[in-house]
Amino acid sequence: MADPGWLTSASRRRALVRLAGLMAGSPLAAALAQSDPRPLGGHHRVLSLAEMQTSFDFEPVFFGNVPAPIYDYTAHGDGSEFTLRRNRQAFDWVDIVPARAAVPASQVDLSSEFLGVAMKFPIVVAPTAAMVPLHPDGEIGMFKAASAASNTLMMLSINTSTPYAKVAPAVPGGTLWGQFYPLEKLDASQRSMDTYQNAGAGGIIVTVDQQASYYERTQQDRNLGGRVLGAGGGRGAGGGAAAPTGAARYRINGFRLWYSWDYIDAMRKMIKGKLVIKGILDPQDARLAIEHGADAIIVSNHGGRSMDYGPSTLEVLPEIVAAVNGRIPILFDSGVRRGADIFKALALGANAVMIGRTTRWGLAAFGAPGAQRLIEMLQQELVQVAAAAGYTKLSDIDKTAVKANFV
Repeated sequence: MADPGWLTSASRRRALVRLAGLMAGSPLAAALAQSDPRPLGGHHRVLSLAEMQTSFDFEPVFFGNVPAPIYDYTAHGDGSEFTLRRNRQAFDWVDIVPARAAVPASQVDLSSEFLGVAMKFPIVVAPTAAMVPLHPDGEIGMFKAASAASNTLMMLSINTSTPYAKVAPAVPGGTLWGQFYPLEKLDASQRSMDTYQNAGAGGIIVTVDQQASYYERTQQDRNLGGRVLGAGGGRGAGGGAAAPTGAARYRINGFRLWYSWDYIDAMRKMIKGKLVIKGILDPQDARLAIEHGADAIIVSNHGGRSMDYGPSTLEVLPEIVAAVNGRIPILFDSGVRRGADIFKALALGANAVMIGRTTRWGLAAFGAPGAQRLIEMLQQELVQVAAAAGYTKLSDIDKTAVKANFV
């Protein structure tokens, strides 16, 4: 846990108040918030943790707490960010059908089981890289937050800033799985699997959506004398930097675009527990994932970070659900910000929903207590939506609960 003084120190609050004033007068303020209908830029002070009301409230505090490159890494997407925006817009194209008779929230029970993991809510903390730069609590703080929020399952990124073997023991009884990016050399893949599984990981998530793209803005700022991360750890004047060479000049990642189903077959033999394939956007790929031994799939476009001008995950979810036909569980991510978003994905066939950027907002804003509060907000928002729509059980939420008008 962070020192409680970090949350309330006078110097921190003065800095954030100044930041709020700058954001209010900046033409970039609207672009920084992700579809927040009422951004906080016009406020004269930054809200405390106790005053947070929605996930969107955390983002400007997150922005004020970290250097620009750390914010950019979390906030931005691939290319023109069309897919990043479409992920959010797609939720606007799905209406929730009003209930003939709402039910009391106290009667709503959204508990379920995912591959042997008991879940009070169908919400999972998605794997996201390098949390220590967000806040000193880092991955251990996120795991504590997830576990405190009704023992929420957390998936740890292979690009973690804290080794799995140190994160897992931090919460006895917590549930932590590991995410992995394919490596062409099978011996290297085996070593990674051994590291996870020897540390007790019950499930392995293999990401196949090309990996996240490199966000180039930091390099451009540095070369053009803009404001980037300085030597002192804050925002400082940029200087010249060595230009990338070879394929990197065109943002081509050598780790991408070689994946094959033969590789998944090899991984299936290495993984002793559950194999989850993340990055499925096509019904045929969903069928093939089942054929090649996947225990579950994740419908994901990496939050709009893997390929620009692709479909939103919500748009392709129904046809993937139809292709899977109940044979394995389906998780869903990308663009989730509210309990209503989660309800819509569940109604369109997801068994559970993963949250990534939003949990990072909470952690970076207030450490582990912020991440916990954010997760609990989404849980309670989901309960309220289900109650208003007339559903008391997760198994009863189906496509009749919504009307989709995708464009």
